[in-house]
Amino acid sequence: MVNFIIKYLLIALAVMAGARYINGIVIDSFSTSLMVAIAMGFVNTFLKPILKIISLPITFLTLGLFLLVINVVLVYLVAYFVQGFTVHGFIPPLLFSFGLSIISTILGWILD
Repeated sequence: MVNFIIKYLLIALAVMAGARYINGIVIDSFSTSLMVAIAMGFVNTFLKPILKIISLPITFLTLGLFLLVINVVLVYLVAYFVQGFTVHGFIPPLLFSFGLSIISTILGWILD
C-alpha cells in the first residue's frame, strides 16, 4: 500500500513537470496533478483496453498508429473530468501521455 501511494505521488510530480515543460498542458495545483494521475491510472486500466479492442481494425490498418490517437483522446477525457487540468492541441497531450507512460513504467519496475 505504501508503494502505491509513493508511486502515485511521484506520478503526480511527473504530471506537474509535464505541465511545466510542455506548452499546451496547464495544471492549477499539486492536488489537481494528483487527481490527474489517479484519473489517468483509472482510464488506462479500464477504458483503454476496451477502446483498443473496439478500434482493432483501424489500428491494424494504420499499423498501430491509431493507438496514438487513443492516448490523446484519453488525455482529453481526463482533462474534461478533472477541473484545473487543461489541454490544447494534439502534440502536447501526445507528449504528455508518452512521458507519463515512461515514468509509470519505470516506477512500476522500481516499486513493484
